[in-house]
Amino acid sequence: MTVRQHVHVSGRVQGVFYRDTCRRFAEERGVAGWVRNLHNGDVEAVFEGRPDDVAEMAGWAAQGPPAALVIHCTGVAEEPEGLSGFRVLPDAPPGDDARAG
Repeated sequence: MTVRQHVHVSGRVQGVFYRDTCRRFAEERGVAGWVRNLHNGDVEAVFEGRPDDVAEMAGWAAQGPPAALVIHCTGVAEEPEGLSGFRVLPDAPPGDDARAG
């Protein structure tokens, strides 16, 4: 069974290796998806995989890497799209600060 979680993270989450650490953590668990910086200073990510692995990623997202200070993290379950691999996407352009939840 594959599940999908779309998360939105705010706080000190840019310039602290959040995206690269997220990618490495996801790859170690076989979780597919993506992560990107938002124009407003937040981070957005999508995780697809086994329920336990996606739950672990969502838990990690709420803490982030050691240099991060996560203030708020929301997640929304979505229909899986069958993603493969995990990518760090380019920063979202202004006006494309989609929020999960």
